[in-house]
Order: sequence, then structure tokens, then C-alpha cells
Amino acid sequence: MSRKIIVILILISFTSQYGKAQEVGLSFSYFIPKNGEFSTPISPFSLRGIGFNIGNYMALQTGFSLYRMAGMNVKNIGEIETKKAVMGPNFTLMVPVEYVFQFVGKRQEFRIKGGGFAFQTFDNKLNYGNIDRAIRSNTNWSVVNADLNFDNSLGLGYFFGAEYVVKVTRQWGLSLEANYFIGDADFPLKGSYTGVNTVGDIETKDVDYKDAKLDFTGLEISIGIIIYQ
Repeated sequence: MSRKIIVILILISFTSQYGKAQEVGLSFSYFIPKNGEFSTPISPFSLRGIGFNIGNYMALQTGFSLYRMAGMNVKNIGEIETKKAVMGPNFTLMVPVEYVFQFVGKRQEFRIKGGGFAFQTFDNKLNYGNIDRAIRSNTNWSVVNADLNFDNSLGLGYFFGAEYVVKVTRQWGLSLEANYFIGDADFPLKGSYTGVNTVGDIETKDVDYKDAKLDFTGLEISIGIIIYQ
């Protein structure tokens, strides 16, 4: 596990120990990327709603979700540009920090949320099938085989959303939540691709996409249980 992921988990632990926790949410989250493939969580590694209330109508919360992403897109990559997943299956740890405006009734709650988040991917693999098809489509080459290397980094972004809660008992309730995330991480790609060009010759082209970014944009839908403390 990378040092960045360890630091993120330590920050979560610090927040949960030293904040005045009012509730904790254990949820099943599903991420639908703008460009990429539908991804599901690794149950039960999604813990959200750690934090404290600020008066009656506001709260500050954090948590984490560990996803097994099926595929994510990479943008700013020239002739490789595509709306399909360039990154293949990977693990993604996402940590939000959010302000919550809450309207609390006896049996129901409605919350409006917004804030920032950090994410880190690991065990990454490129989807060469989609990459080769994108190059062929954008260059009109008949055959392409790419060989690329990438550098991975911590990503940042912001999000907004809403949550509806039904209190079943004094100890726990059911939650339905939707958030839209907009973020990216530096993901420079470098290497080459070889293929048959438009005049029928075999050609190798070197590429260096220093401005490429891993795209973490999409809708997260969560169904969970809230435990009141």
C-alpha cells in the first residue's frame, strides 16, 4: 500500500477519534463514470458520515469508499482521446470532506452536501484494446499496437449531492444518497505505438502526453445504514 493511501487512512482515523461523532454510516456505493465503466464497491469497505454537528442545521463529515473500478477514462491524450475507459480495472480509494446542511424531523432527514475529495488509484492496468481502437479511429491506421507507461498520482476534486434518511429506530436509519463528483489526477503517458499507416507502411510513433489526466467524474449512488451514537 502506498504512503499516500496510508496518510489518507490515518487522517480518517484522526477525525473519527478526535471529532465529536454523532453518527456513522455504512453504505453500499455504486459509481457511474461520465466516461468509463460502471463500478461497484468492495463491501463493506465504504464507511461514510464520520464527523460532528455544527449547531442544529450544519455538520462536517468525512469517511472513505474503496472501489473496484471496472474502467476509468484518461483525458488530454491527443490521438488516443476516447470516451471509453483507457484505464482498465483498478482499486480506487476515495476520501470526501463535506459540509452538510440538514433538515431534521422526527422520523425523516433531508441533507444537502458539498465539498472536496481526494482519491488514489492502485493496481492500475491500461486497457490496450480501447487504446488501440481509439488510435485507429483517430489516425485511420489499419493496425495499431501501443506500448505505453504511466505515472500515478493523488487526485483531487469537488462534489455536491443530497441524502434522504428515514429513521427506523432511535439507534439506526436507512439512507439513500446521490453525489456528483468532478475531479482528476495527473496521469502522464509516455511510450509509442506501431501500426500500418494510411499509405500502407509500417510506422512507429513516439508519444509523450505530459498533460494527461485520469478522469474521476461521475455519479455516485449510495444505499446505507446510519448508526446514531
